Amino acid sequence: MTTSYTIDVMPQTLDTADGGAKAVLERAQKSLGFIPNMYGGMAAVPAVLDTYLDGYKRFREETGFSPAEQEVVFLAISKFNGCGYCMAAHSMIADKMSGVPADSLAALREGRALPDAKLEALRAFTERMVESRGNPTEADVATFREAGYEERHIPGIILAIAVKTLSNYSNHIFKPEVDEMFAGYKV
Repeated sequence: MTTSYTIDVMPQTLDTADGGAKAVLERAQKSLGFIPNMYGGMAAVPAVLDTYLDGYKRFREETGFSPAEQEVVFLAISKFNGCGYCMAAHSMIADKMSGVPADSLAALREGRALPDAKLEALRAFTERMVESRGNPTEADVATFREAGYEERHIPGIILAIAVKTLSNYSNHIFKPEVDEMFAGYKV
């Protein structure tokens, strides 16, 4: 088995960053009260972290998904992309903050169908969007709509895919340690 490449770039911190990296890390600190480990690598190119933070905020605020639905989308993408860091972080958020039912969270983490039919349709459609590189079939969209979603939700899923691609792929190459607050949710 081969292991993936780890980039040889020093993660940025408030103590080591300057210019754009420092500004975006300070904004994250102010917003969250801490700087997640994954942000250090992303801040090596401040535009990556800045784009991630803006897209993440917009997904949360502007796509019309409930907090539980948002976590289903993020977890489905992160599971498909094999990102353990994001699986841990979003599992904690799903459990403690977003109201994802425990049985649905367990299914998401294990890669099984969710017991809630609407959330399962969202999970399956999100996974299909990632797997097909944004090329769902008419049948995929019909099933998604029959579950109660609208076509306007599809661009929201595309935004989530963009955001999670930035974080999942960055985590793959930087391999940040899972923060202590998420450690109980490692997969």
